[in-house]
Amino acid sequence: MGPRFPVHVEPIRFGGEIRYWKPERAGGLAVVDVPVEYIEALGGLKQQRVRGTIASVDFASNVMPAGGGGLTLSVSRVMMKAAGAAVGDVVELEITAVGRADPD
Repeated sequence: MGPRFPVHVEPIRFGGEIRYWKPERAGGLAVVDVPVEYIEALGGLKQQRVRGTIASVDFASNVMPAGGGGLTLSVSRVMMKAAGAAVGDVVELEITAVGRADPD
């Protein structure tokens, strides 16, 4: 399990194509692959909560192992709509915090 409270990290900026987790299904979970050089900064190959921006719109989501040594960011329909993006689009992302939000 990741940190209980978000840990602010040096902003991690990258671009990536939104794709389906299982492309053969042409539906379901949408993700963006995290470049290999940022995996360690995000806590390695494990599921973590993250915060940042997609196309300059704030989001809270998860990164998760993708198999083969990769990590992906889950991109919800709400995130895509807010960013004006769809599966197949390339978006600019910035991750600024890793960990869970304060549960209040």
